[in-house]
Formats: sequence, structure tokens, C-alpha cells
Amino acid sequence: MSTNSLISPESLAQLSTPWVLLDCRPEAETFATGHLPGAIHADLDRALSTASDPGFNPALGGRHPLPEPSQWSRQLGAWGITPETLVIAYDAASGGNGAARLWWMLRASGHSRVAVLDGGIKAAQEIGLLLTQALSTPTVAPPDFFKSWTLPQVDLAAVDSLKNDATWKLLDVRSPERWRGETEPFDPVPGRIPGSLNQPWGENLAANGRFKKPEALRELYLALLDGTPADHLAVHCGSGVTACHTLLALEIAGLPGASIYMGSYSEWCRSGKPLGPERKPAIL
Repeated sequence: MSTNSLISPESLAQLSTPWVLLDCRPEAETFATGHLPGAIHADLDRALSTASDPGFNPALGGRHPLPEPSQWSRQLGAWGITPETLVIAYDAASGGNGAARLWWMLRASGHSRVAVLDGGIKAAQEIGLLLTQALSTPTVAPPDFFKSWTLPQVDLAAVDSLKNDATWKLLDVRSPERWRGETEPFDPVPGRIPGSLNQPWGENLAANGRFKKPEALRELYLALLDGTPADHLAVHCGSGVTACHTLLALEIAGLPGASIYMGSYSEWCRSGKPLGPERKPAIL
């Protein structure tokens, strides 16, 4: 591994330690068409969030709310994950589709033995790893993994307060066009949280689709922080998925401690809170 949180496809190909491999690409059909041998599908809507649960309301927690700890613990057990299990997550966007979200969820569960496949499935194929349609059956583990989320989070009320606090920075990692309010493909109204900065999550990656070197990421985020401590940074996106990619980049850069606003813009824009540029929020 190049860091504790990343594994290269070359290292994966040579790995002899037993592990659980989770495919975090959103579409089950894509997984069925072809995936890395031994992989289990980790569905974003069904396993990594409560977006498919009865009564789901994106105004309460955004489009991809976290599951309750007991629900997440049962899911980990169903995948055969114990506190000693090495977990490797991949997707089609070097972590941006859902693998970084799973990394954050496991880290927030107190599980340190988790890594994201650098470069994702494309990088694995580029070094000659073949795909399969064969399905793997995990060895079910006891569903008593953890009891609460432990990494820093901020909720809507906290964001409403800290957006005007000069000792904090609020970072939106969506595309510049979405942050500027020019377009919005997923939520009912375009805009941004007032006072937020923008640095798209894709800037964490080099031209080859793999993460930039730790020193390059450190330089990038120290410039953005501009003297603000990393533990006074709150990161969000549209629905709490790509924000985890930036939290992973901060970890790689040696700048841990930032909070995530999991509800993100998808919750904020439905809350009645002000939007920037000057737009009316969506009350749904």
C-alpha cells in the first residue's frame, strides 16, 4: 500500500493476506456484467445509505443518509467483516463513486484495516487483472461490529452556524458549475450553501486517474485552508458521497480531522435555509 488508506492495483495483485473486496459502483447491473474476482457488491442506495428505505425523505439527511449503527453493523456481518478483516473497496472513479464513502464509514466504525483501490477498476484492468461474472458468497460474521459513528460530523444546524464563523471553512467539492448555481442535475434547485468555498473532488486525482502524491495533496489543501486547522474544516458535496473522497485525500495529505456534513447540499436546499447565489430554497 502507498498509504494506510490506499492500495495500488499492483499491490492488490500480489496480496496474499485474506481480505474482503467490495465493489462500490452504484449499478448492480454493471457489477453483474463484470467485476474483480471475489468482489461483493456494496450498493450505495441499499448498503451505504438508507436511500432505498421506506419513508426515505431527502429533506431529512439528504439523498444518501447514513444507516443507523445497528443496521450498518448487520450489513458488515453479512459481508463477513470482523474487526480483524482487511477490507478493500473499489469503484469506477478512484473512490468517487462510493469506495471512499465506504472507507469513511468503516473508519467511522473504528475499523482501520480498510483501503481504497487507487485508480479503481480501470487501473486494475490496465495492469492485466481480469473481470468475472462469478458471484462470491461471504462468510457471515456476528453482527456486533460497532455501536456508533466516531468520526467528526456536522449537521444542518451546525453548518448554519459555522458558515458565518471566521474560524471555520466550509468546503463544497461539487463541480464549479454546480457550486456557482449554473446547473443542478440531482437536486430541485441550483445553488450553494452561502459562505462555502469550492474545490472539486476530482482535483484530488492526477491525469492518470490515481490519487496525487501526498505532498501534492498537502500543498493543495494547505493553500485552501490558509491557516485554518484541518479540524475546523467542514466538507460537503451533493449527498455525502464525493465529500468522503476529499476526506480521504486530506488523510493521505496528513491533514486529518475535518468534519463531514453528510446531508450536504441535497438536504440544505430543501431546508428553507438561504442559498447562494441569491436563489429561493426548495421546500419539499
